[in-house]
Amino acid sequence: MDLSNIITAQLVVSFIVINVMVQVILLTVAYSIYLERKICSYIQDRIGPNRVGFDFGLPFLKFLRGCVGLGQPMADGLKFLLKEDYAPSRVDKYLFTLAPAAAFIPALIGFIIIPWGGMWICPDFWLPFVGDIKGGPVQIAGLVANVGIIYILAVASLGVYGITLGGWASNNKYSFLGGLRCTAQMISYEIPLGVSLLAALLLMGTVMPDGIIRYQNEHGWLIISQPIAAVIFFIAILAEANRAPFDNAEAEQELVGGYHTEYSSMRFALFFLAEYAHMITSCSFFALIFLGGYHLPFLPWLSPEETSLLAVALKFGVYFGKVVLLICFMIVIRWTVPRIRYDQVMMMAWQAVIPMAMAVLLLTSVMVYLGFRSPLQMFAANAVLMAATLAILPLLPQPRNNHKIKLHGSRFSPMPGDCVVTGPTHAVALDDRPVEGSTAVVS
Repeated sequence: MDLSNIITAQLVVSFIVINVMVQVILLTVAYSIYLERKICSYIQDRIGPNRVGFDFGLPFLKFLRGCVGLGQPMADGLKFLLKEDYAPSRVDKYLFTLAPAAAFIPALIGFIIIPWGGMWICPDFWLPFVGDIKGGPVQIAGLVANVGIIYILAVASLGVYGITLGGWASNNKYSFLGGLRCTAQMISYEIPLGVSLLAALLLMGTVMPDGIIRYQNEHGWLIISQPIAAVIFFIAILAEANRAPFDNAEAEQELVGGYHTEYSSMRFALFFLAEYAHMITSCSFFALIFLGGYHLPFLPWLSPEETSLLAVALKFGVYFGKVVLLICFMIVIRWTVPRIRYDQVMMMAWQAVIPMAMAVLLLTSVMVYLGFRSPLQMFAANAVLMAATLAILPLLPQPRNNHKIKLHGSRFSPMPGDCVVTGPTHAVALDDRPVEGSTAVVS
């Protein structure tokens, strides 16, 4: 059998891209956790990890000690590997072991349709046991398929099975509730995710990842034409990745640890890594749809027509840089916005996000039908839709549940005739500089 007819240049390049990107994503997952801890500490006015370097206790590597804590991910990985792998006695052992892999694998295979480096003109080359391989234009992607967008949506939706299985198999009521919460949340937020994506694809008129980038290269990034769809899509991927403020499946105050309460060692680490792998995949998807992929305006060597190896390297750097910036933005959101209560998460999906996504889809359909597809026209239409929404919102029935009950006699609800003073009244407390100021301080 002539293998040269089966093994094409695209197949070889896709094989290399998959193997390289798996390692890149695993390394990025490790350092995303490091970024999370450093950004969190900066926001909380702390230092964060700053001790673990790469000296390994060896005197001749003393100059690598510290290194701003860059060795912390390796130390954390070793800690998880060496911890006791404990499982309670009454768990479903098969599903309990399968659940972490079922959560991690979908997060790790969704990236293969992403065109990280655009197109490359591959020269003819020779492979051992195969022979001469004819070159030509190839995509720097793990998979080139017309159904690439459908593939990533299908794969992303599989991640919920691992969390649900983990909650069910743990034989723990808190874990089970966390799994149920995650299932309901995923189902709810997949609807606006798909609808906002459909609005974007309807405007671009293509489902090919490379075609999406080419459209934005010619007409500008879609975040300008479809800002509301971009916001809805970003909210949905936050919910899909179980990131704050949508991390109700692992709410510590209510569910101890949620679906991974009974997990330890590397099985717990796989759940932890799956969250960050989902962040990388979803951020790369967002960058593809709304941020032009590897495209940057006013830089001609990043256009789809550039097919040299240097252009491929630059495109990959730009694309991955956008992904890292989006991950940092997700981290900042986590440590800035408090967790939304679970009933409010569901109400937000069904009463706000889904109707808004459907309104954007209807608006896009009308604009495309009328031929008003320019970025300025679409931005103006989105602005009109947002203004109309803000005008209609006060006229809608307001929910009456979960209102704060007045506690009569408290400082917030004083009894009739009472005058409650909550501010300080002592002279020392009222003086900005009680020691150096005019107020006498009694020692």
